[in-house]
Amino acid sequence: MKPAGVVRKVDQLGRIVLPKSLRKRYQMNEGDPVEILVQGDHIILERYRPKCVFCGSMEEVNEYKDRYICAVCMSEMTSLQRHA
Repeated sequence: MKPAGVVRKVDQLGRIVLPKSLRKRYQMNEGDPVEILVQGDHIILERYRPKCVFCGSMEEVNEYKDRYICAVCMSEMTSLQRHA
């Protein structure tokens, strides 16, 4: 991990403000979902990218009935349905 050289204080509600330069650099806009990950003693913020509920892939993921499914798993399910 590369330090950004920016120090921010956590406010009374547990919030921090990401500097505009970082938001712009990582294409984070107001309202964008952010995933919070923990690795050892580190807290990592990432832009949220949906993952397939079946295989965990982040490629060609579409929402279906409030769940995310990748094109490969959707194709496999469609194939299974045809054979049933």
